[in-house]
Amino acid sequence: MSFRLQPPAPARPNRCQLFGPGSNTKLFEKMASSAADVINIDLEDSVAPTDKDIARKNTIEAINDVDWGNKYLSVRINGLDSPFWYRDVVDLLENAGDRLDQIMIPKAGNASDIYAVDALVTSIEAAKARSKPISFEAIIETSAGISHVEEIAAASPRMQALSLGAADFAASMGMATTGIGGTQENYYMHRAGEKYWSDPWHWAQAAIVAACRTHGLLPVDGPFGDFSDDDGFRAQALRSATLGMVGKWAIHPKQIALANEIFTPSDEAVTEAREILQAMEDAKARGEGATTYKGRLVDIASIKQAEVIVKMADMIAAN
Repeated sequence: MSFRLQPPAPARPNRCQLFGPGSNTKLFEKMASSAADVINIDLEDSVAPTDKDIARKNTIEAINDVDWGNKYLSVRINGLDSPFWYRDVVDLLENAGDRLDQIMIPKAGNASDIYAVDALVTSIEAAKARSKPISFEAIIETSAGISHVEEIAAASPRMQALSLGAADFAASMGMATTGIGGTQENYYMHRAGEKYWSDPWHWAQAAIVAACRTHGLLPVDGPFGDFSDDDGFRAQALRSATLGMVGKWAIHPKQIALANEIFTPSDEAVTEAREILQAMEDAKARGEGATTYKGRLVDIASIKQAEVIVKMADMIAAN
């Protein structure tokens, strides 16, 4: 292992991030009472340009007035290429109370984007004597973002998470698809007269996971656009979880339970992980560095894998 150890990611559940537009006040109470771990109030894509001011005002009032319980509360600001983002940051930090936990930065292209938001946030926090520092989550949704994903992950101590934004990412990459997440009809292999569909997002997800794990961030899968396709959502989420992502966005309330199901370790998985840890404890007591469990080798690497599952289950139970 490298002399520089990987820092741990923030110890909080992030199985499901539920999105809702700041322009629709009817959704706020429902979002707060949902089973999502993270709430993302959106000021960007789901809000029309003519509604930006009212959405920002609604969001500030909701942060201050709604009982968000133990939700991690995040607001997605507008992109840095827009005339709206600076006012989003200024108004949020000057007028919303300490209940706001996080700002989500869309279409991050490099470390300088994070630096720009960080400089403004830091100045306002100091001027207003805010007691709780704001954290950042950035969305990787451009070719520049994926090219500079590691520098984005390392850009600020405020950084806590990275998400993949599949739709804008596909557009930026010039991908021939209008689908948002999931397998794509024309992205397949052909063998013996049969088609086999692979995952066009796999490589980008793996890059995000690697950057996050290197710098102690939470890697999160983004939206699955067809909210009528539960099986497709579940399959995408399972692939993401297998790669090391900790959660997924929900753009419809019905997707919350699906995300929580996939990103919560099953009772069987937790039991097996605890048994592996116990088997290794027994092996160490015998002076052995490895042992067998259900016919397969387990060693120090197996301990690390098992600990990931047990720690996640314990954290979710505690929350």
